[in-house]
Amino acid sequence: MKLSDYSYELPDSLIAIQPPRIRGTSNLLVLNRQNGKILDKKYVEISDFLEKGDVLVLNNTKVIKARLDAVKSDGTHRELLVLEKHSYDDNWFRHRVLYRRKLTIGDEFKVGSAVIVVEELLGDGIAVIKSTQNILDIANQFGSVPLPPYMHRSATESDIHRYQTVWAKSSGSVAAPTASLNMTDEIITTLKNKGVEIVYLTLHVGLGTFLPIRTDIIEDHKMHKEYFEIPSHTVDIIQHCKCRGGKVIALGTTVARTLEYAYKYIDQKPNDISGEADIFIYPGYDFKVIDGLLTNFHTPKSTVLMLTAAFAGWDKLLLAYEHAIDRKYNFLSYGDSMLIL
Repeated sequence: MKLSDYSYELPDSLIAIQPPRIRGTSNLLVLNRQNGKILDKKYVEISDFLEKGDVLVLNNTKVIKARLDAVKSDGTHRELLVLEKHSYDDNWFRHRVLYRRKLTIGDEFKVGSAVIVVEELLGDGIAVIKSTQNILDIANQFGSVPLPPYMHRSATESDIHRYQTVWAKSSGSVAAPTASLNMTDEIITTLKNKGVEIVYLTLHVGLGTFLPIRTDIIEDHKMHKEYFEIPSHTVDIIQHCKCRGGKVIALGTTVARTLEYAYKYIDQKPNDISGEADIFIYPGYDFKVIDGLLTNFHTPKSTVLMLTAAFAGWDKLLLAYEHAIDRKYNFLSYGDSMLIL
């Protein structure tokens, strides 16, 4: 399959560079993936489309304030971007960063009172740094929110809260699970009152999620790895839902690929599951776990668009995107949402 076949024209004017003034007030396009029917709704109406006994799965990862301004003794500045947490990243005094411009092994920088030393250069703009202080603590105190480059602006105080889910718990992502940014505690309460079960997993989102696919042959693309954890409680709830014929709805592509990567273990006796997911889902994939997907509108030719096209069917998804463009929906991370059932 060719990547160029999975594209569309996205007007710059529809790219949301600010969140909606009030979380949860965005638009919702509902797409029936069986017949292609499209409905224009509001995000708060999600509960109208989920039934008692359905399960909504959320990603509880927390975005790190990953952009650090590091300064050498001669006044030279370098931006270091702390990368996502993996299974081997238990030591927050030594971690990988993405950097621009030249670094040399042995370079020393300061961020606040912490001294950071470049220990290894791994290639592709990635280095290993060692710090006198916990790097996660440094990021929390001195870092800034790693907004997507297409927003063309620096993060503000507002982004600390809005580029984060309301239930964020486990620090480790360098990009938000953006489909969750429109969800509120009030909507979750409404869903629970209807009998929808809410469960959580963790997938630490890496920059690779949003990197462009650099080959036109889709099958040649190698997906990055992202660390995930699925608690036994979530596995148990999903299994019971499947047994009774309910729907498992993934809130976002991060949840979808975690569940689909781990489906063999989800079919076994409930246990905590963890690993490094590198599944690349594109049209032709047979979904094993999810029955619904609540997601945002994605960039052309992206891996997340590929996953969404695989679930909805590209012909139906493209018509839905064209409808959304015609109706002036807002696109990408801070934009409106789509529910596919």
